[in-house]
Amino acid sequence: MIAFTAAEIAEITDGRLAALPTITPVAVVTDSREATEGSLYVAKSGETADGHDFIGAAFERGAVLALVERDVHDDSGNPYPAIVVKDAVLAMGALAAESVRRIRARREAEGSGFTVIGITGSAGKTTTKDLLAGILAAEGNTVSPQGSYNGEVGVPLTVFKAGFDTRYLVIEMGATGIGHIRYLADMVRPRIGVVLGIGTAHAGEFGGVDNIAVAKGELIEALPESGTAVINLDDGRVAGMTGRTSANVLGFSAQGAEDIPDAGLRATHVETNATGNPEFELFFPVEAAGYQVRSRLIGAHHVTNLLAAAGAAYAAGVPGQRIAASLSAQSAASRWRMERTERADGVTIINDAYNANPESMRAALRTLADLGRGRRTWAVLGAMLELGSDSIREHMAVGTQVVRLNISRLVVVGREARSLYVSAVNEGSWGDECVFTETADEAFDLLQNELEPGDLVLFKSSNSVGLRHLGDRIALPPQTQATATEGSESL
Repeated sequence: MIAFTAAEIAEITDGRLAALPTITPVAVVTDSREATEGSLYVAKSGETADGHDFIGAAFERGAVLALVERDVHDDSGNPYPAIVVKDAVLAMGALAAESVRRIRARREAEGSGFTVIGITGSAGKTTTKDLLAGILAAEGNTVSPQGSYNGEVGVPLTVFKAGFDTRYLVIEMGATGIGHIRYLADMVRPRIGVVLGIGTAHAGEFGGVDNIAVAKGELIEALPESGTAVINLDDGRVAGMTGRTSANVLGFSAQGAEDIPDAGLRATHVETNATGNPEFELFFPVEAAGYQVRSRLIGAHHVTNLLAAAGAAYAAGVPGQRIAASLSAQSAASRWRMERTERADGVTIINDAYNANPESMRAALRTLADLGRGRRTWAVLGAMLELGSDSIREHMAVGTQVVRLNISRLVVVGREARSLYVSAVNEGSWGDECVFTETADEAFDLLQNELEPGDLVLFKSSNSVGLRHLGDRIALPPQTQATATEGSESL
């Protein structure tokens, strides 16, 4: 973290100083349980809790300063060392923006590079971020988000991990409305921007898919003329963004040179091997020869993420040979994203329940069908949230797809996904081929009793539905499942 005194923080955030001006925090936290010696604790208000209620706990764990929206006192009536601001989250953003500015200024003055790369899209952001960070880490000090930190709180927390020795800063950018990505881009000023795809996730909040495209394109609109927009030409809405940026455009495609001739970066001879890992030949601009990539990720849909990471790394100056070698060496770095577990009894678990939207659900089911040839396959599915008025239609489409892919067994968990179950029954899934359960515990009991050696089981749902925890329980050895209750939840 870049060091700021309390007085500097107050000036940057337009706050009122209620502390010794010489206090200099060494870390920033928004959870009092994560506070350590020297922390700045940001008392933000959440949906279910107010951070101001936990200031005492943060100071007990070593916090030396708080960023607050009102004065807070200890049990003796003494004020905590604090900076009072109108909005703690916006104040975090202002402090993050100044951190980026200072890092860039210092490194430019020293003649060393500093590149900020932003990544957005309706699906694949975290996987692409992990792949890109893996490539860049071999080239210089690289900072990237923890998990899926991609919003107005997560992006500043990522920035605060960077210092004057940071060569690459990778930022994942999510949004639930128009203007959100513009705010994040103004904060970190990326030189390279990646747009993966436009799907229907959060369509209800945005007011339609077209508005999602407007929002995602804010990233490449923010790029400087000297920057590079890395865009997915296989997605029509993304391909249409080329006129929205003054930066250089590097398009990528998995369709080969003939179908998408404008693709400077492309994958040819794309296929998946027996274990579901994508393989292809990777071509970079102006290079006649390609490089073989044999990914360790699971699912053909990851080719888009692999190409996006390759494009961003190429724009950052990494040679193609080193990019291809890194992509072939990397496994999934973040949990619950096509995470494969082989149980000792021969049951295979694929836990892809970190998040879900119609596009990622279809991709995961196709992978299940491809991997499951000759095996009994299970799709354990929960709701896809935030789809607005399209929710019932999209869930019904998934139920139909499960049957048409000849998935052996379907377990639908939770009332919000019941239309998925109904459509599967209507499509011709009878008897015990298709089961609806109200809770994850009911689904657990069913699976525990009926899974057999050789079965292949996919878990997929939106994050807050929690099927990732059910997947973790089932992935445990059978003899320990009965006592594994952590993460169990009703839906």
